[in-house]
Amino acid sequence: MSRIKKARAAYDARDIEATKEAHSAKAISSEEHHKGTGTYVGDFVYGAIDGSITTFAVVSGVAGAALSVNIVIILGLANLFADGFSMAVGNYLSSKSNKEFIEKERKREEWEIENYPQGEVEEIRQIYKQKGFKGAQLEQAVKTIVSNKEVWVDTMMKNELNLIEDKTSPVKKGAVTFVSFATIGFIPLIPYFLSFFFEAIKQIVYPLSVVMTFMAFFFIGSAKVYVTKKNWLTSGLETLFVGGIAAIIAYAIGFFLRGLA
Repeated sequence: MSRIKKARAAYDARDIEATKEAHSAKAISSEEHHKGTGTYVGDFVYGAIDGSITTFAVVSGVAGAALSVNIVIILGLANLFADGFSMAVGNYLSSKSNKEFIEKERKREEWEIENYPQGEVEEIRQIYKQKGFKGAQLEQAVKTIVSNKEVWVDTMMKNELNLIEDKTSPVKKGAVTFVSFATIGFIPLIPYFLSFFFEAIKQIVYPLSVVMTFMAFFFIGSAKVYVTKKNWLTSGLETLFVGGIAAIIAYAIGFFLRGLA
């Protein structure tokens, strides 16, 4: 387990001794420093929640309009692939644009350091002055920062531009979004596919879809605690509530407009 993971575990347990161990000089000095690859958990949760909610909204709308099982499957699958693809592409393009903007700003800072270092030195000085550094202490901090170009640029990116480089891949972010959207979003449709093979399910197909989807809502919400470390029950109920509201709205619209079908 890495030192950071140990520190996180110590914090979760509020273990002072474990925190001291994770922050000891030996632990810090022996740590391998490298740039992380980022996390795709947010993309998975984003896709999963949207996939399950939108697909179930389609199912509820069709159920409210009292249309056939075939219509549910057709519209549900169309939503899964079309909306899922749209979300994946949107996430990919958004992430790619943000990454390109950050890279462009980094190159600009590097160019300014090479062509007008005096101005960049003064910016570092003002940044650390605002942090409370004064006199010789301030000048020493500036001297230390500007002695390493990479550290210098990193400081400008974070403190002047408020930009943090994202190490995740736009392609992977889009792929994770689509896979989670399609996988979790398929759950509301499972009872409708099963109804072709089991006659008894036809009588309870929508209530069964409700139960399975609400379980998915709760599971997705609860799963977020592995990142947020918040209460799993509260997180699960929160997602369940949001999904339930969407389903009620869709069912009501389908019910009141059922005469148009």
